[in-house]
Formats: sequence, C-alpha cells, structure tokens
Amino acid sequence: MKSTLFLVAAIGAQACQRERNFEQPHRHTKRQEAVAFPPALDPNEKALVDSFANTSIATWSYYYTHGAHVAGTNKTMAQWTADRWAEFGFSSRLDEYYVYLNYPVSNSLQLTYSNGSIFTPSLKEDVLAEDETTSYPNSIPTFHGYSFSGNASAEYVYVGRGQQVDFNRLLALGVELEGKIALAKYGGPFRGLKVKNAQEHGMIGCVIFSDPSDDGNITEAKGVAAYPNGPARNPTTVQRGSVQFLSIYPGDPTTPGYTSKEDSLRADISHSTPHIPSLPISWKDAQPILQALNGYGTNGTSVNRTGWVGAIPGVTYSTGQGSPATLSLSNLMEPEIKWIWDAVGIINGTNQDEVVIVGNHRDAWIVGGAADPNSGSAVLIELAKAFGGLTETGWKPRRTIVLCSWDAEEYGLVGSTEWMEEYIPWLKTAAVSYLNIDIAVSGPIPDVAASPDLHAIAIATMKKIVWPYRGATNYTMYDVWKSESGHVGVLGSGSDYTSFLHRGIAAIDMGAGGGANDPVYPYHSNYDSYHWMSTFGDPGFHTHKAMGQYLTLLLYHMVNDAVVPLEPSNYGPEMRTYLKALNTTLASSNGTLDIGPLDSAIGVFEAAAGQFNALRSLAVNTSNAELLTVTNHKARDFSRGFTSQGGLPGREFFQHLIFAPGMDTGYAPVTFPGITEAVMGGNFTLAGEFVEKTAQAVLVAAGMLKT
Repeated sequence: MKSTLFLVAAIGAQACQRERNFEQPHRHTKRQEAVAFPPALDPNEKALVDSFANTSIATWSYYYTHGAHVAGTNKTMAQWTADRWAEFGFSSRLDEYYVYLNYPVSNSLQLTYSNGSIFTPSLKEDVLAEDETTSYPNSIPTFHGYSFSGNASAEYVYVGRGQQVDFNRLLALGVELEGKIALAKYGGPFRGLKVKNAQEHGMIGCVIFSDPSDDGNITEAKGVAAYPNGPARNPTTVQRGSVQFLSIYPGDPTTPGYTSKEDSLRADISHSTPHIPSLPISWKDAQPILQALNGYGTNGTSVNRTGWVGAIPGVTYSTGQGSPATLSLSNLMEPEIKWIWDAVGIINGTNQDEVVIVGNHRDAWIVGGAADPNSGSAVLIELAKAFGGLTETGWKPRRTIVLCSWDAEEYGLVGSTEWMEEYIPWLKTAAVSYLNIDIAVSGPIPDVAASPDLHAIAIATMKKIVWPYRGATNYTMYDVWKSESGHVGVLGSGSDYTSFLHRGIAAIDMGAGGGANDPVYPYHSNYDSYHWMSTFGDPGFHTHKAMGQYLTLLLYHMVNDAVVPLEPSNYGPEMRTYLKALNTTLASSNGTLDIGPLDSAIGVFEAAAGQFNALRSLAVNTSNAELLTVTNHKARDFSRGFTSQGGLPGREFFQHLIFAPGMDTGYAPVTFPGITEAVMGGNFTLAGEFVEKTAQAVLVAAGMLKT
C-alpha cells in the first residue's frame, strides 16, 4: 500500500507473521561487499557456533509440535522447557499468571442463496494421511481467540482487507454497511482491527478468509501442487488467531496496566475486544460466498483499492451491494480465567544491574506450530545448551542472561505483558535489551527489525554466520540479508518485544521467512506441522541451526563485551529519516503544523550522542572501568526518555513516541506516531500537542546521554 504514513513492509511490520512482499522481483543473491568467508570467530564464538546441531534442533521441534499447547492448556510443556534449561546450567522456574482467555465450544456458518438453496462451509481443514498431527483427536477447531460469543444473520458485504480506508471507499461507493455481515480478506491490518472496523461501522459479524493472492508464484493456478503433495497452499487452510484490538492494549484485557494474579481486580474488556462474532475460513469455503456477490455492487477492479482483488478462481471481488444472499453465523465461546505459565531461566552475570532478556513464546493455535512459535522454542533449547557448554569452560557472562518462554502470546502478548508489568521496576533499572525470536524459520530468507541502537551489532553479527541458502553453503547471513532486504526494519507490534520496547528497552525481533518462489507458509493452520517443516519449510533444519547461531552470537556479545554494544547515536539519522516521512505526510494533508521544536530536539540529541561517543571512547582508551560503567548505563538507560511523556492518546500502554504500531494496522509501525496519526486524522491541535511531547521525549533521552 502506498501511503504517506511511514509504514515498513514485510519483516519490520510483521512479527508473529512475516507477511510476504512480492512487489520486488526475486533477486539472485550475491556478495554485496567484501565479507570474510568462512567467517573468522574467536574461541568462544566458535565453541558456541559449533555446539549447534540441526539433528538435536529437530528433536526439540518434534517434541513441541506433537502436543496441543493452546494458551493455558499444557503446563507439562512449560515445565519440560524449564527442565531442559536447568539441565544446561540455567536456574529455572515457572512464573504463573491468572488471566482471561476463551475457548471454542461450537461454531457454524451458512450461506443462503436467493432461491432458498443453502451452502454450509465445513469450517475445518482436511485431515491428511501424510501429516499425522492433522488427525489427532485433540486437534484444535478453527476459531478466533477473544472473539465474541453470539449469532448474526444478515446480508453481507465484501470489505477488502478491512482497513479503515477500505470502509471509507465502500461508503464513498454508497455501500450500506450497518446491520450487515463483513466478509474480509486476510492481509494488511491485524485481524482484530478488521473486526473492530466492521463493528464501528455498525456491522453485526465478520468472516475473514485466506486468499491465494498472498502466495506469490506458489499457487495451484500457476501449476504448483498443493500441500501435502507440493508447496502451494492447501485450499482448506484456515488462519486462526486473536481478534483482540492489539493496537490499543496487549496483555490480559481484564487487567490493563497491572499484573494478573488470582486476586486481581477485573476490568471491563469491551474497550479492547470485539462485541460482534467473527470466524476464520479457508479460501475453499470462501469461494462460493464470494461468488454469490459477483455482479452485485462495484466489481473489485473498479473499487480500486490496494489488496482488494484476490486470486480465488471465479470471483470478481465485488462489494456485493444489493445481493440477496445472506449469511448466518454462530460462534459460541467459553470464557475462563485460568493460569498460564512463563518458563524463566537465568544465568547470573558479574554485573547484577545489567540484564539481557531473550524471549520466545511457546503457545500455538494448533497441535503443531512448527514455525510459529516452536521454531523459536527449539532454537532456545539449543541456545541454552550452547551457553551451558561455554560456562563449563569457566566462562561467566558480565551481564545476567534471562531466558523466557512465554505463554498466551497468541491471544495478545499476554504472558510477556503480565511478566513485564510484574517486574517493571527492576526492568527499568537493569534491562539492557530484549532479544525476540518468534517465528525463527518459515522460509530461507533472514530478516531483522530492531530499535536503532541495536542496528550495528545486529548487522555485524550477520557477517559471522554461514547461511544455508537454497542449497548453497558459501554465503554468510549478511550476504543473503543484504541481497534480499538490506535494511533493518522498524518495530511496531505483533510479538513479545512489544511490552519491553514500549517501556524504553532496546529490542530486536528476528526470523527467516519465504519469498515469492518459496513454499507457502500455512500460518496458524493445522498444516504448520512438523511434517510441513521437515518436508517444505526447512528440510534438515539447517536454517533453524543458522538462525540459532545468529541469536546465540548476538546474545554472547550483548552479555560479554566490556562495552555494551548499543549505539545511541544511530537514533539521530533514523529520526531524521522519520522526520522526512512526517514532512511528506504533512505535505499531503489539509493543514499546517510547526514541527520546528522536534527538528530542534533531534539536533540536541545528535549533539548529546556525539558527546556520549567521545566519553565512551575516552573510557575505552584510558581503561577507566568506572567511566566505562557510567557510559554503559547511559547506553542502557537513555531510551527510557522516549517513553517519558505518558503514551499515545486512547492507548496509553504504547509509550514510545518515536515508533508504535499503527492504530489501524496493529502490527505495522508508524513513526512519530502521536504526530503522524493526528495529522492523518485531521486533528492538528492534537498533532501540535504531540510535537511538543515528542520533542520533550527526545530531549529527555538526550539529557540522559549528556556528559
């Protein structure tokens, strides 16, 4: 989508799911600059890298992907994770939270044609003989987490990807929305915001379908066999997922801003969860529902909206205005307040006031979850093994390592948010950074999004990793990344880094995904299974191994280097880039705004960062341990300043004023969000207030760097 918002596509925008971007042709990977090959490693780096084995990662993956582990349902798996970490020398425990969740009881969907005939979608994925977990008796139904329990029966309208601009286009076309059911295509904004937008336009239900247009060149229409016989999407694939309003508040919606314990006061959830029912369906089930709208209203091409027209055969993607067809939707959910379990493992460092946290969530919508999240879970076990082996040589980290296996991420980052809310006083004084690995592997292409102070170490570490790219073994991770992407993305939301980032803690999110010619990743589907991963996603688990080595070396330098490898000065050029994007947004708006105070504040920050760099160089050159500690703590703490002004209007959880998830994207980031979104909404009074607040936040950060 072309927009005046500074939105970062692909990896930077998507965390829990890395949405594929096919606007650029697939390029042949080649070395972009002189990078040592094979990479030169010091003895500790070599020991860590050599400890990784793709065969043992496959063993950990098999365990995680052969038992149901929807949030709050498998304490045994949480304890197993903690036990493995303990075997490798980590002090491990389970941290428990008492949170609101809901689970499916029954659901149904029925299409009634004008002549009275009926089509009843299956709402199920095919059981596949080749994929054993698809036939497990405890296989998880298709449903939306935190969805509303209720019924709806009415005419329906196709609303494209369900973004606010899609609804605006429908209104401009004269389409009646109130009292209708929304039929939305996956892609674009987070699914919960599709439901929210439908609800806010008076619609009474929402059905969301997957579409093969998201699959690049790997489709049956282009002659590629569907899973399990080939890498194309199985037509019955359904994307489960949460419909919490993620851009307003992540975490337990009954305890906004405080920790969920057994005796916690419970708040009303209507502000952050839907009050209309919703269901996810496959493109096979969606096909006749969409076809019943053919010839009614405006056809998809004439609607002229990005991402509106998909690739389901025989479908015109018409709005459906005037169609006599109706949908009857039923969604019965069982609400529960119950325990979830975060596994935590610790190796104490010599500097007790400097901590690096590494996190991955463990829960999945299905029995499998081979990519999301358990490619990351398997990597963390192997990482623990690597550091356990290094500690046996007598090595001890300077900084404390905290491993976290979060529960209930899928419902809305619940486990990590509740943990952050419990430990925030300690985190604000000790956390150096948070390293997140969610979908470690769903394809062969590495990508990274991070706060600007982590860009340099993130890129430098890529040059030390041999990357198994499409059968070749002579590339570094950096070579592939530089050819395929070449930029570090901006963080928005969608995975467990969110709570830490928005409390001013440096954060990074990493993973490997697919391109236009790679096997289609069956996100949040029964087919995100061990069989899919070992056959199509990462045969041999070689990309798992390389991604784990990358995270391990990154963590090693974060906890071992005498100089904390954070570069505050990199915020300067990044904020200049964001300022240019803001000026572009302003140029296309219908108002005026003085952003001079923000421009000036960035200048002050750049000067302070320069002073900081000089002071740190002095500390290193003079071997002044006391001064080095001072500069390390400045690097650790300065970004708290960006969160010092009280958060964004109507969603105060999001405190970082340099970047945040878009109000109408959920995942994808918006830079200078308080200003940008106010301008986009035409509220220049509010925009002016946030120019001052954002400038003040930048000045607070600068003040923490000054010598």
